[in-house]
Amino acid sequence: MTAQILHTGRDIEQFAAQAEKWLAGAVPERWKNNRGSLSGHDMDELRREWDFILWEGGYSGLSIAKEYGGQGLGLAEEIIFHVLAGGAQAPDGLARVGKSLVTPMLIKSGSEQQRAAYIPSIMNGTDVWCQGFSEPEAGSDMANIQMRARRVDGGYLLNGTKTWTSFAQHARRCFVLAQTQPDAGRYRNLSMLLVDMKSPGVSISDIRQISGAVHFAETRFENVFVSDDDRVGDDGDGWGVAMRVLGDERGGIETAARYVEIRSDVDALVAALGDNPRYADRIRDLDIRTEVVRWQLAKIADLEAAGDEKRFARAGGVMKLMWSELWQDIARLGVLEVPPGRQEQHWAYQYLESRAVTIYGGSSEIQRNILSERVLGLPR
Repeated sequence: MTAQILHTGRDIEQFAAQAEKWLAGAVPERWKNNRGSLSGHDMDELRREWDFILWEGGYSGLSIAKEYGGQGLGLAEEIIFHVLAGGAQAPDGLARVGKSLVTPMLIKSGSEQQRAAYIPSIMNGTDVWCQGFSEPEAGSDMANIQMRARRVDGGYLLNGTKTWTSFAQHARRCFVLAQTQPDAGRYRNLSMLLVDMKSPGVSISDIRQISGAVHFAETRFENVFVSDDDRVGDDGDGWGVAMRVLGDERGGIETAARYVEIRSDVDALVAALGDNPRYADRIRDLDIRTEVVRWQLAKIADLEAAGDEKRFARAGGVMKLMWSELWQDIARLGVLEVPPGRQEQHWAYQYLESRAVTIYGGSSEIQRNILSERVLGLPR
């Protein structure tokens, strides 16, 4: 896969060629050759090592400004690199949340003190971050968050539970959305707080998914102190900060990673079922939809380069619907129709993993509501 994935106005062919050459020699052989037999601990260690390798090689924070420790390039280069890394069988580093969500949040909404304190350790992979949004009783409806942060001298005492916390098992820090003004109106009662996961009162429990994987945890906070210096924006501004974070989560970098996996699965379907005319129309449809995702990635990169924030946010919302429902359809065909002996374990895993993709990052129902109201202008 090359820079042909995009049609940006910038000349990125040279970047793609250099990145592809670098990846060929940078991906640890131990990861490429033994991934199927590595223990969970060994895989985590290699993923941590990969974050440092990226930083040393100059490929960490490609779209982050140089003044914050990034490379000063754009979203197009981020997408291209991610696609090339997938083709080179590179690991997915543990610092992904920090790079794709926390750093943009701090640049847009944080203080200079926060940027100086946290971004360098994100860029070099020293600190892993996790996201504390969803709760047992507040998943897609973030305005219903019940976690409380009570005002005390110099900061807050945080109490409550977050669930589906990605990377919590590895994280040094967490960005948490909590109620700081319980008497204020809906959307004006929340604040974004940066929490040290080593603080007294923080505890986590693994969540094992139906596929057998453990990507998430339930995280409990009992009288955890958070300094005023670790509030992002003003007290009560958390909703706006969170919406910008979700816009970044639904944007191009995450979708580039999904495109690589989806494209690989469609190719696997062609190899297993392509010579059977019974499946020709269904596979053709899935292939077309996969290439539409690629086209939408190109569109998002162009919008980012043009600074068109409103259309960029809208395109990201459309993208989340496209790739999540597409992945479910691909996995369903694979698990139901691919003959025994043709990667049945892979398809069983993909099918079970894909069940959640239309929920996390904003459920399909919520996404359709947002698009109907904010893009199409339909009444509630």
